Amino acid sequence: MNGESGNPTRRLSFLDRFGCDERVIIVKRARSLTVLTIILLVALVASAHDTWLLARRASVPPGTLAWLDLTSGMTFPALDYAIKPERVSLARCRLNGKTLELARSSAPKSLAFRVSLPDAGIATLWVELNPKSLELTPKQVEEYFDEINATAQLRQSWKDAGGKKRWRELYTKHAKTFMQVGEARADRSWADPVGMALEIVPEKNPTTLRAGDDFPVRVLRDGVPLPNFSLGIVREGNSSSEFQKTDAEGRVTFRLARPGKWLMRGTELRASNKPETEWESDFTTLTFVVQ
Repeated sequence: MNGESGNPTRRLSFLDRFGCDERVIIVKRARSLTVLTIILLVALVASAHDTWLLARRASVPPGTLAWLDLTSGMTFPALDYAIKPERVSLARCRLNGKTLELARSSAPKSLAFRVSLPDAGIATLWVELNPKSLELTPKQVEEYFDEINATAQLRQSWKDAGGKKRWRELYTKHAKTFMQVGEARADRSWADPVGMALEIVPEKNPTTLRAGDDFPVRVLRDGVPLPNFSLGIVREGNSSSEFQKTDAEGRVTFRLARPGKWLMRGTELRASNKPETEWESDFTTLTFVVQ
């Protein structure tokens, strides 16, 4: 999401929506930048909206101490901005019916996680962040709508408010990925949800995908299929997402034309009945590698 160029104070609070420590970003670079350049930099960072979890190795032998990175950034899969450890609600790994906790440590451009994977199988790894709030200007709301491919109903609801209603939002982020541990083709645990509030569940083994494959997935909201949900997909190095809507059973299928690292992303935005906020949202991402 691109920020406005005339209000640095507003933009700093806006950056925090995406998990970035904007104070570190600005202070590190301020000494060598003009005021105008700083303003442009903040506008650029404001578009760093995706938060994803990605393993450093997609396939490992049993007994490996595996490492993953959680980051927010503008260009997947580049590590850009580290999530603060205190923002993590839970970080887990499921392997062969056992659930393990991920250990965490701060890195310059990511929050790093590690876990020992003792047995063969498909490891499902996920991280959820604590809810956080922010306030947007009317222009930022319009940009936000474009980035999440918001429905016509949401856009009309905001338009009917005439720009007079405040936009205060409480948002939560969820990120998931997979790793193949040894020979694990018979393991179908990747198809089982982990219980995130908003979750993308593969309907094809995400660790054996090849260029040219179709990749069907299902989107669940609190364990229930979510229809007419806008899900985007982007390949590494690309700046724009392809969006499709889920069907009545929450399913959608994407064609994976090229090899590389891929990111699925979606935002479920809804009106809120909670005090001090007009909107609530859940962001969800899924990363995988295509051979």
